Amino acid sequence: MIRTLRSVLQFRRFEIDPVKRSLAKAANVGDLRRLAQRRLPGGVFDYVDGAAEDERTARANQDAFARRHFQPRVLRDVGKVDAGTTVLGKPVPLPLVLAPTGFTRIADPQGELAVARAAARAGIPYTLSTLATRSIEEVAAASGDGRRWFQVYVWRDRGLVREMIERAKAAGYDALMPTVDTAVLGRRERDVRRGFSLPPKIGLETIIDGALHPGWTWRFVRSEPIRFANVATSRSAAEAHGDGSTAVTLADYVNTQFDPSMSWADIEWMRSVWDGPIVLKGIQTVADARIAADEGIDAIALSNHGGRQLDDAPAILDLVAPVADAVGGRLEIYCDGGVRRGSDIVKAVSLGATACLAGRAYLYALGAGGERGVDHLLSLLAADVRRTMALIGATTVADLTPDLVADAR
Repeated sequence: MIRTLRSVLQFRRFEIDPVKRSLAKAANVGDLRRLAQRRLPGGVFDYVDGAAEDERTARANQDAFARRHFQPRVLRDVGKVDAGTTVLGKPVPLPLVLAPTGFTRIADPQGELAVARAAARAGIPYTLSTLATRSIEEVAAASGDGRRWFQVYVWRDRGLVREMIERAKAAGYDALMPTVDTAVLGRRERDVRRGFSLPPKIGLETIIDGALHPGWTWRFVRSEPIRFANVATSRSAAEAHGDGSTAVTLADYVNTQFDPSMSWADIEWMRSVWDGPIVLKGIQTVADARIAADEGIDAIALSNHGGRQLDDAPAILDLVAPVADAVGGRLEIYCDGGVRRGSDIVKAVSLGATACLAGRAYLYALGAGGERGVDHLLSLLAADVRRTMALIGATTVADLTPDLVADAR
């Protein structure tokens, strides 16, 4: 009897590495989000997960993907599927770019370094935020030959902006991404309720939250202090606001830098400083997409900041087809908002996007399993894209056309 049971039953080997064990059970971004929620203190998770006001825009971004249904073609010989394409003239293995996210080290001590390394291994571009917690130079060293883009704000201190752009150029970043939907900062009410600030300030609720998440707390206290690395290492910021050694002082300085007077003239000024491709992030109307094309901008990221700025802004996927029709191939179009599956990427590209940007998804992965979590996420998305393409009868990205997607409405 025992011999018979042994012939039909095989016991799975127990994985002693808890991170590896958890990631093995994470089948999608939703699973990574739940893992991150368990591992991270509540205030940290809400900073990553939250959005502006009632968070309707953040939900609408995802709902827009759910509304689109595939119209699969069959008998198309999908024995070999190639998800590769080009982004800003260079090849990528799938239509994906990692979006900029500020203060990434609150999810994991390695922060931007971990994400940049994972992106380099996957062969996709990584965009470093101005408000990163690792510097322009540190990320360049960590990512090696990987493609790096640099996100920049239109700040009052043009000397600081120029300095960071010049540092990015010297460090081998190959695209500049001005973010243009931050004339003022949105109101993120989860952070208000939590009393959450950047850099984090210690209070009774912080101590309790940290005690309930000892793994995160132990990693946090053993690491060097979190700071706005690109600003803290800037000569202009130090001259304007002391030496940058006080976290509160530096945070206050950053908060005063957002410039409500920014205009297209500021983008023209950036083009005088930067001689590489420019990607405008934050376009939310067909009219502004047309202006960008007329101005000779290389690419636009249709983006509402993940719903973190203006609640009730347009759902980004809804903009892709009308913008693609309006600009007529004069610039590349990236869909940034709500991407949670490889099938979302396929839908966006079918409707006219060149590629998608993803930010929250990799923050969930980083919070769930550090650098290995980001590797796991990128592997999932790549497999999802190829599988979805096969199931709808597309063997190349060029086969992804609007007739493959229908709006359920």
